[in-house]
Amino acid sequence: MKLHEYQSKDLLAKYGVPVPEGEVTTTAEGARAIAEKLGGNVVVKAQVLMGGRGKAGGVKLFTNADDAAAFAKELIGKRLISIQNPDGMIVEKILVGTTIDIAQEYYLSVLLDRNLQKNIVMISKEGGMEIEHVAETNPDAIIRLTVDPAWGLSDFEIRDAVKRANIPKEAAGQMVQMIKKLVKAYIEEDADMIEINPVALTPDGKLIAADAKVSIDESALFRHKEYDETSSDSADNAIEAEAMRRGIAYVNLGGEIGIMANGAGLTMQSLDEVNAAGGRPANFLDVGGGAKADRVKSCVELILMDPNVKGLLINIFGGITRVDEVAKGVLEAFSQMDVKIPVVARIEGTAVEEGRKILQGSQIIAAETVEEAAKKIVELAYA
Repeated sequence: MKLHEYQSKDLLAKYGVPVPEGEVTTTAEGARAIAEKLGGNVVVKAQVLMGGRGKAGGVKLFTNADDAAAFAKELIGKRLISIQNPDGMIVEKILVGTTIDIAQEYYLSVLLDRNLQKNIVMISKEGGMEIEHVAETNPDAIIRLTVDPAWGLSDFEIRDAVKRANIPKEAAGQMVQMIKKLVKAYIEEDADMIEINPVALTPDGKLIAADAKVSIDESALFRHKEYDETSSDSADNAIEAEAMRRGIAYVNLGGEIGIMANGAGLTMQSLDEVNAAGGRPANFLDVGGGAKADRVKSCVELILMDPNVKGLLINIFGGITRVDEVAKGVLEAFSQMDVKIPVVARIEGTAVEEGRKILQGSQIIAAETVEEAAKKIVELAYA
């Protein structure tokens, strides 16, 4: 789960990492007050969880509080759209912070390397640009340091990595200390990524985390209740955000065939069968075990929020989830919405006969197997 920039900087400051002074607000007057307190030379940043904020017009520098407030008034409530996020996100909060004179920019991160199945530290002298671009154009500029899961990192390993990254002497000692603090924060806060880009070296020789991105392991969120309100904001898609608020496992896939199944395995099978039949799945949605009618209704509503959906495939095997409950939920959802797309359902398991009777006479087309259901929905959706 991604954190907002202001939350990321607050987390780093908690562990002693130097960050620019600043505060978050939701109003233009709040921005004015913060800017005045900081002396007028400030940067105003939209607090939305999307890439390309600057190019989208969400970041701007100012030399006085009045201009900062005017920009904040214009920015709050605006939908920012970027290449990374074409659907855009509404700006509800802004960060007003002090500007930094930067003599040199570096890159620093701690993250999970899934191939190595270990945490690693990445350091580069080429900060201020996308690390993927650096990796492509100058891979030798990135130094990787593996964190031993049992022993962590020793000081000499960190010093050696900083030296190999060609960090100059005036910044090397501070960089070593920053790495130690980042690794500590990463482990204690259950993060799966902490990125500082850039790490700014000021003209007077101080290292500061000028920008920061932090992602928390979603499996550990029960230990971090302070981020409950942020969990839905961290979704890259508006429907995914709504699914998080409803507690439903949903991932947008960009296709046209809506998928609703119970259990991750059955959902994945549904995706595969739709692909094999020549269709493109619109989503992954696991209704979960023991789902009642109201939850099933909520799941159908989520799928139909996607304007690209041309058909809906329902694949339910009733073990814990009773088929008649699923059938009730589907019909209830359809009775409250103007459903104009074809729907094919394959249902099996507990109370299957009762479920099939409930669906009789409705617009839902029955299928005996998942393969048959996938072929039918693809044929109908793309007709």
